[in-house]
Order: sequence, then structure tokens, then C-alpha cells
Amino acid sequence: MSNIPDESFRDSIATINEEGKRNFIFPKKPSGKYYDKRKLLSYFLLAFLLSAPFLKINGNQFLLFNVLERKFSIFGFPFWPQDFYIFVLSMIIGVVGLTLFTVAFGRIFCGWFCPQTIFMEMVFRRIEYWIDGDRGAQMRLAKQEWNGEKIRKRLTKWLVFFIISFVIANVFLAYLIGSDKLLEYIEEGPRENISTLIALLIFTGVFYFVFAWFREQVCIIACPYGRMQGVLLDNKSINVAYDHVRGEGEKGRAKWDKREDRAASGKGDCIDCKQCIVVCPTGIDIRNGTQLECINCTACIDECDTIMDKVGLPKGLIRYASEDEIVKKEKFKLTSRMKGYIAVLAILIGILIGLLFLRNDVEANVFRLPGQLYEQKGNVISNVFTFKIVNKTVKDFENVSFKLEKPEGVIRLVGNKHIVVQKEDLYQGTLFIEIPTNEVTKDKMKVKIGVYNDGKLIETTTTTFLGPRSFN
Repeated sequence: MSNIPDESFRDSIATINEEGKRNFIFPKKPSGKYYDKRKLLSYFLLAFLLSAPFLKINGNQFLLFNVLERKFSIFGFPFWPQDFYIFVLSMIIGVVGLTLFTVAFGRIFCGWFCPQTIFMEMVFRRIEYWIDGDRGAQMRLAKQEWNGEKIRKRLTKWLVFFIISFVIANVFLAYLIGSDKLLEYIEEGPRENISTLIALLIFTGVFYFVFAWFREQVCIIACPYGRMQGVLLDNKSINVAYDHVRGEGEKGRAKWDKREDRAASGKGDCIDCKQCIVVCPTGIDIRNGTQLECINCTACIDECDTIMDKVGLPKGLIRYASEDEIVKKEKFKLTSRMKGYIAVLAILIGILIGLLFLRNDVEANVFRLPGQLYEQKGNVISNVFTFKIVNKTVKDFENVSFKLEKPEGVIRLVGNKHIVVQKEDLYQGTLFIEIPTNEVTKDKMKVKIGVYNDGKLIETTTTTFLGPRSFN
């Protein structure tokens, strides 16, 4: 008899049948301590996701990802294209943090924090339980003829799903274009914003398709994170795991018989009730070991604990545990790899905090006009420059001026002498810098320029000033 374990379950997924067609999963409604905790956390995260684009800190949207205008705001900190390096660093920190989390605790992010899981399991699935009933009722309804009851339930569910998808699409749009602009569009009405309405309906269709039909296949097929965890996990990573040592015993799992002494017979504590499969939202058998389809939602833990309690066996047959804890009884501890990730994460966070503190709300750049040399008139040498002022704040700068801080000299603006830089906007123009000949000590010298608003210094910048080569 071969000792090679049966791995055939890895050749197929529960959402596709043998003919290659969509196989809908009807999970049993979960219940238990972990499910109750997930509900509380999910409702908090849902409130955060729905309100974040409408919250403001110092006039900045709490979360904004305006790709079209290249404006971003994270936790109230505005990011412009000039701040892209900070934004990239933030994303790297997120990736490293998620990697550390996965190495230590497996795919727990998917079951507890992922928006896809939260909306699917805590919103759409719960509405489905409310309208269609639990697992058995849903399966009977799926096979039922199209009579009045089925039509009524289907239309009610589809309509509710569409309305919720429409709300999600609006919130998603608020993240992209800003909540102020979204509310402005709503106030103006759809006739004035046909293109936006079309985009909104496309988003609604995508969300409706995902939550009404594609569902758990997002986690199984589309999401790359499940495959990434296969690379990151090891025997010391904590996962939702089946205790095969205790569950299989010496003679394997067997149906429950209250008349026998299972310990004496050598049978494992798993009574093969298959309730862990029935309750799983991705349709896997957790007893087969770690699988990329498992989203660590803990539904199987709650269900197994309920069964164990009923038959008088200890709970925890399925629990959060590492492979080494199950086999070697080793407790969780930080590995060298985890410590390495923690060190890298701490360094990156430190750099990010430093950059955020050093970052200015105003950015000014002065560049010498390409192809232009200096001009000398009497005892004065002048250079022509272009300038750009970026106002990252939510207030207007109505009286902006320049002053040459070092060396002595004057700055003259070309054209409009009154500069107004509106909130979250930029201003571009041309200026001359004029410096007395006796102050020009090099053919290329650095000059320092102060940018003022109503006489208050708001930014300083430097540029290169050209002079005659004879001054070297």
C-alpha cells in the first residue's frame, strides 16, 4: 500500500464542475465566536470604507486616489506628482507589511480585512440568507421551477444587489474623483453629467457581476494573493489548520458512534460529518491541508467546535495553528525571516515619517530658460528663468511674491505682477533675476530665492545663475 497522500483534490476547484461549467457554492450560514468577532470588525471596516472619502482633515479628503488628475490623499496627507516618491514608498510599506503578515499569520487578511470578503460574506451573502434562506433552502430554490415564489425571490434579491452595487460604485467614484465633485454631480443631476453616469453604471455592473455571479472565484481565480501565500508560508506560519494528528488518530477518521471508546479503538476525533466543507464559502475540505482557496475565514473552526461540543470531544480540532505546532507541539515564535521583514518595515516606516515631516505644503521650482545665456547691462547681469509654484493646501495664496535672499539683487516678473495660486493648483510664469556685477563671483553660481505670500515666507528654493567666464 502506497504512503503517498492523495493530492487529486488540487487538480480541480469547487466552483467548476467536471464539464467545466460554473458550479455555484451554497455555504451554510456560519455561527460561532469567530463569526461574531468577524461581524463586528466587518461592520467597523464597512463604516470606514463608506465614510473615508467623505471625511476631511485640514480640508483634505481622508482617502483620495484621483488617478486622472494625479492627486492623492492618504490619511489626510495630500500627494502630488512631485510627491510620487513618497506615495511609492507608502505602497512598498504596504507590500512589506502584508508580506510580513502573511509569513506570520497566513491568509488571515483575506478572511478578516479584504473588502471583497467583507462585502461578499457580510453584506451580499447575509442578504441572500435573508431572502432565499439557508443552504438547504437555497439549493431547493435553485432546482425549483420558475414559479411565483422563485420569481419573487430572484427579482427581490437581484434588485437589492443592484442597489447596493450602485451605492458601492458611488463610493468608489468618490475615492477616484473626490467626494466634493461627486456631490456636485449629484446636485446637478444626471442630465448634466451623462458621461459620469455611464461610468457609474459600468462600475455598478462590474460590482454586480462580481457579487452576484463571480463571487468567491475572485479569491480563487482572480486574486494573486492566494498564490503569493504559497511562496511565503512555511511550517511555522499560523493558519486555519486541521489537526490531522488528533483528527486521524491511528486508524483514521470515522463516523460518530456514542457506544464506542474512540481513543481505545484508535480512531481519530474527526467524525467525518463534513460540516467544515458545508460551511466553507470556497467549498474546500480543510482536512486536505493548506490550500490556496482557503481565505482563513474561520467558518470551519466555529462549525467544528459546535460539532465537537455536541459529541463531547475537545474543541480545537480545526484552529489557528502552524504545522510545527500540530506535529511537533512547538509554540509560535518569530523566525529569522520574520525578524528581517520587521527590521525592513521599521526602517521604511521611519524614512516615511521623516519625509512627511520634511515635506512642505508649497513647492516652488525656478529653472533657467533653456538656450538662454546671461545679459549684461551696465553694472547689472540678468538671467531669465521659468518658475512653477505648487499649492498643495486647501487655501488660496492671493499675493505671492519673490525675493532674492542671496546674493543681493532683484527679481522682476514678466507679465502679470500679481500672482494668485489657487488651492490645490499650480502657477507657472517667467521672471528675470538681476544681480550687480560685483556680486557675481563665478560663471555658475547658486542663488537662493524666497517665496512669500502676503509678506510671509512660505518656501525657499535655489537655482543656477550664469555670469561672465572672466569672473572665475
